[in-house]
Amino acid sequence: MLSRVKSAAVAGIDAYIVDVEVDISFGLPMFNMVGMPETAVRESRERVKSAVKNSGYKFPVDRIVVNLAPAAIKKEGTSLDLPVAMGILSASGVVPLEKCSQFLMVGELSLDGRVKPVPGVLSAALAAKDNGFAGVIVPFANRAEAAIVKDIKVIPARSLSEVVEFISGRAIIDPVTTDFLSLTGECSDRETDFCEVMGQSHAKRALEIAAAGGHNLCMTGPPGSGKTMLAKRLSTILPPLTFDEALETTQIYSVVGLLGPGRPFMSKRPFRSPHHTISDAGLVGGGRVPEPGEVSLAHNGVLFMDEFPEFKRNVLEALRQPMEDGVVTICRASSRVSYPASFMLVAAMNPCPCGYHGDGIKPCTCSDGEIQRYRRRISGPLLDRIDIHVDVPRVPFKELTGSTRPEGSASVRERVERARENQVKRFQAAPIHCNAQMGATQIRQFASLDKAAVALLARAVDTFGMSARGHGRVVKIARTIADIEDEPLILHRHIAEAIQYRSIDRKDPLGSYNPGQN
Repeated sequence: MLSRVKSAAVAGIDAYIVDVEVDISFGLPMFNMVGMPETAVRESRERVKSAVKNSGYKFPVDRIVVNLAPAAIKKEGTSLDLPVAMGILSASGVVPLEKCSQFLMVGELSLDGRVKPVPGVLSAALAAKDNGFAGVIVPFANRAEAAIVKDIKVIPARSLSEVVEFISGRAIIDPVTTDFLSLTGECSDRETDFCEVMGQSHAKRALEIAAAGGHNLCMTGPPGSGKTMLAKRLSTILPPLTFDEALETTQIYSVVGLLGPGRPFMSKRPFRSPHHTISDAGLVGGGRVPEPGEVSLAHNGVLFMDEFPEFKRNVLEALRQPMEDGVVTICRASSRVSYPASFMLVAAMNPCPCGYHGDGIKPCTCSDGEIQRYRRRISGPLLDRIDIHVDVPRVPFKELTGSTRPEGSASVRERVERARENQVKRFQAAPIHCNAQMGATQIRQFASLDKAAVALLARAVDTFGMSARGHGRVVKIARTIADIEDEPLILHRHIAEAIQYRSIDRKDPLGSYNPGQN
C-alpha cells in the first residue's frame, strides 16, 4: 500500500516541502530509503523501527521503500523521523491517509517513541503556511517557536502515539498560540548603559551616528581607552527590532539550533563577538554541510571584532562581499545556499603592536617597520568599506573622576529612533531601510547638499585624495547627521563633521596625522 506524508527540510534559512512517500509490498523484509538521504537520515530507519514497536504498534514485516522527494536534493538532519514513522503507519492502515496529508510534520524520534526537538521548526511552519496546510505538527519543545507564525494551527506533540491518536481522531490536541506583543516587547532592565562610560564624547557621538544610519565603525586607540566598553553598549542605543526583522533573525538562530525553550524568539538585536582565531568558514559560513557563520548570526545586529588586525588576513578579506551585499552565498558541488548578513561591523584596534603609538604619555616601543606591517594586516579596500573611523584616546584622570553624569542610553536612543524613522519614510519605495545601504542612485536622489557643503566636500576630496567610495561614505554619514537634526538638506556643518570620521583618508602610513590636515 502507498502513503504520502508531508514534511519539510531547510536550505539556507528557508524550508521546502518534502514528500515522504512510503510503499509497503509483499516480499523479503527490507527497509530502504531513497531520495539522497544523508547519514543522519539513513540512520532514522533504526530509530523509526524501535519507536513504532515501543509505542505499541506492529512494524510491518514486508518490503518497505521510503522515497524523499524531491530526490535531487540532499536531505540532512533528523526532522524526517516523525513523518517517516507516520508514513509507515498510514501505509499499514493504522491511521487514515487523508488526515495525514493535511498536516506538515517535523520531529526526531527517540527509541521509546518520544518526539524530540529539531532545528529549523520556524522555517517549516512558515513553509506550511505558505503552502496552505491545515496545520503543522511539531515537537512539544519547539511549540513556542512555531507559534510565532500567524494564521496556521501549531500542534505540539510529545510522542508518536499522541500524533497517531490525534490523526485518527481519538484525541484532541489544542493548538498553541503566542502573545506577539510580549515577544517583541523591548527589555526594560538593561545590564549596560552609555552613562557608565566616562569621557570619550567624540567616540560616543560617532557611535550615535553609526547607530542612527547603520554605519560600520572602526575605533583606534591605546589599551584601556574604552573601545570594548563602548562597543558593548552600542546595542543599548539601537532601535528595537521590527517584527519582520525579528522573524528573519529568529529563522537564522532556529536553523542553527540556538533557540532554547526559554528563548523562542529573538526580541533584541544580536551582538556577536567572535575570537580573533576564528576561521573564514566560522565567520562567513560554510563547512561540509553549509551552516551560517557569525556574520549571519549578527544579521540585523552588531558584529564586534576586537583586536581587528589579529584576525587572519583571509578571514578579514572574506568580510568584503557581505559588507557590500548584505548576503552570503556558499557554493558546494551539490548545493548552493544563501544566508542574510546585513550587520553593523564594529572593529577595535590598537595603533601599533605595543598599542601606544601617538599616546603622548607612554612611549611607543615599535619601529616604523613594525607599525607599517601591523597596519598592513588590514587591506585598504576593507578599511575603505568602513564608514566611520574614530580615534579613542586615553581618558584623562579628571574626566574619570568627574561628578557630571554622562548622558544615558535612553536619551541617545530617542535621537537614533527619530533618525531611523526619517529614513524609513524616505526609503519607503526603495529596497533599503537605512542610510548606510544607499547606493549611487539613492545618494543622488536623497542626499542633496547646499552650495557651501558641496564646496567643502570638493575641497576635502582634492586635499585628501578620497576615493569615490570614500566620497560616498562622507555623504552618507552627513545624511545621517542631518537626520538626527531633522534637517531635510545636508548643510556645511554636516559635511564638516562627517569628514572628521574619515580619519583613514587623512592619515599617513604610520597612522599619525599629516601636518596641517587636522
